[in-house]
Amino acid sequence: MKINSKINAFTVSEIVIVLILSSIVVGLAFSVLTLVQKHMTGIQYNFTKNTELNKLDQSLSLDFNKHHHIYFDEVEQTLKFKNELDSVEYLFDKTKIIKSVDTFLIEIDDVKVYFDGYSIINGNVDALKITTSKAYQNQLIFIFKENDAAQFLN
Repeated sequence: MKINSKINAFTVSEIVIVLILSSIVVGLAFSVLTLVQKHMTGIQYNFTKNTELNKLDQSLSLDFNKHHHIYFDEVEQTLKFKNELDSVEYLFDKTKIIKSVDTFLIEIDDVKVYFDGYSIINGNVDALKITTSKAYQNQLIFIFKENDAAQFLN
């Protein structure tokens, strides 16, 4: 009587091959995870910058349409809005734009102001063009309002 004492099992070489293949798959998964995290960080950074630009655009649009008198001072780099009830002032710096209680962290290259279709340096304003820096892909913000009689009085 012959007893079969062989046990069905994997050999050492088969287990080593499985471990090698598993480590390759896990390594690929971690490298893909790192790439996805980098892309998500980039997307979040761009979203934050675009949100900041949109907030500035909306704030300027509201102030342009709400106030009758808009004045730009080249020396102080300020844009002042006035009407009968209140006034608002924007201070333009190369790295930020400050409005009363808000700060827009936007790097700007150039600020141009216009009145009645002509570029001006100081004085009453009816249009504004802001060019952002290369970090913001040189985007333009252009805000204007239709002149009313209040602009031409005094």
